[in-house]
Order: sequence, then structure tokens, then C-alpha cells
Amino acid sequence: MALRIIFMGTPDFSVPTLEALADAGHEIVAVYSQPPRPAGRRGLELVKSPVHQAAERRGIPVFTPVNFRAEEDREAFRAHAADVAVVVAYGLLLPEAILTGTRLGCYNGHASLLPRWRGAAPIQRAIMAGDGETGMMVMKMDKGLDTGPVALTHRVAMGENMTAGALHDALMQAGGALMAEAMGRLEAGELPLTQQAEEGVLYAAKIDKAETRIDFSKPAKDVHNHIRGLSPFPGAWFELPIAGKPERVKVLASERAGDDVSKPAGTVLDDRLTIACGQGAVRLVRLQKAGGKPLDAADFLRGTPVSAGEVLG
Repeated sequence: MALRIIFMGTPDFSVPTLEALADAGHEIVAVYSQPPRPAGRRGLELVKSPVHQAAERRGIPVFTPVNFRAEEDREAFRAHAADVAVVVAYGLLLPEAILTGTRLGCYNGHASLLPRWRGAAPIQRAIMAGDGETGMMVMKMDKGLDTGPVALTHRVAMGENMTAGALHDALMQAGGALMAEAMGRLEAGELPLTQQAEEGVLYAAKIDKAETRIDFSKPAKDVHNHIRGLSPFPGAWFELPIAGKPERVKVLASERAGDDVSKPAGTVLDDRLTIACGQGAVRLVRLQKAGGKPLDAADFLRGTPVSAGEVLG
């Protein structure tokens, strides 16, 4: 017998899991997603989330409550008579009435190796911290923030130049297959649950705009991890004088460029955008001016010359 599943998710990261569950033969009785948001140049058009659109393509009914404070929304959730709820990047903290509103509870697909990086931005924080490994986990949700017992784990190695965008895509695909396996084992009554360790807890706070500026006074490894952890969104940036005024330039890719550097932090060392850091140097590989398209360093320099000896802000 297939499970009756309520799926709860919002961004493109969640879509492969929804599709994997449906393709596995489970009955997706309802999809919950964040309400349509204003978009377009003037913000006048309301755009449905990627999960909302994916559900509609499959003919699955979609619900978009702002929250679950109203009893009528909680009752509507229970009325689906689902076996289980699956949650992947939904965007709301769920009250106990929802966590217990299905026969088997709620299972979450989380993009870290819990208990490391509980919270909102585990992909970015893992890279910014220089972790060499992360993964996807399926856990049974409880009232805490990503504190529930873990069912299944898929580990992913991170190369030293891997960006948050590349890791996002790898985990997105792994997450769908992992959740489909978990729900198959849950259906068979064979899904293990293991309590998380009490040590090693770290919280992945939401990325604040104030921390996106590049600080070249830090060691090169930290600058490089900062850049790739924020690529492609929201993007780490520095200021560069262009046409007589400072403009923000995002750095979408970088690489370590040696440790023996004696110039002040922020100094441009050559014609390849190698920049001195507090210790060592980084090479800026791919950049984007405000309103422009992403460019490799050589193409960027053809339109925006940057000379050796300049100091970046």
C-alpha cells in the first residue's frame, strides 16, 4: 500500500523530492507551499513558488496558508487524513498541531549532517566554515529546531572550490532519492530512528546582507570560503571605482593563489585579479557588476581595467 503524503515545500530545492515521492507511487493528497509573491520589474505580478507550479503540473491540490494559527487551517490539514507529512524547505516553523496532524508524523529533508548546521542556511554556512563534507538527512520532526531523530543520511564531499550553488544542486537531487527511500522503508515499518548527538551542535543563521561584503584583511582561505559560500546568491562583493564612483562588484568564483604575500590586504598583485589578503592571496575568477552579466576575469578586465597596485575596498 502506498502512503498518503502531504508534501510541504517552497523553492526549487524541494521539487525533486516532491517528484521522487510521486514517481515512487505514493499518493500526494495535498501540497503546502508559501503564498505567491510579488515579482517582475514593478512587483505587480504574483508568482507561484516552484513547488506550487510543480504540484499543479501533476494535478495535486495546493494550499498556501500564511501560517497555521487559524484553527480552520489546522483542521483542513488534519482533514486530508494523511499517513505522513514530508517537509523540505517549506519556510515556516510548524506548530505541534501540524507535527502531530498525520498518522505517522512529519519527516524533514535537511541539508546538513545534523547536529551540525541546524537552521536556515546550512549549505552556505558549511562552505563558509570550510567544511570538507556535508550531506542530506531525513529526520522525524519535533518541536525543536532541527532536533528530531535522524532516519537516513547521504554524505557529500565538498571540493575546495565548490560553490553554494553547485552544492545546492547536488543535495537537491540526493534529497529526492533519500526521501523516497525513507518513505518506502517507513511504509514497510523498517525505518530506523537515531537520536542526534548532544555534542557538535552548530546553528546556521540566515545570511545577513551586512556579512556579504568581502573582507580582504582575513586569511585567504577564509576569503575564498566566504566567496564560494555566497555564490551565486546573495553574492560576496567588494567596491571598485568605476567611472569615478565606487560600485559594487560581486565575486561568483575564486581560487587560492599562494601564501607568500607581503603586500597590504586588498592590493591587486597582477593583471589576473590576484588579490592580497591578510594571509596569502586569492584570485578572482568570475565577477559581475551591478546590472551586468557574470563574466570570467579576463572578460571583466577587458571592459573594466584594474591595475596592479590598486587597493580594493
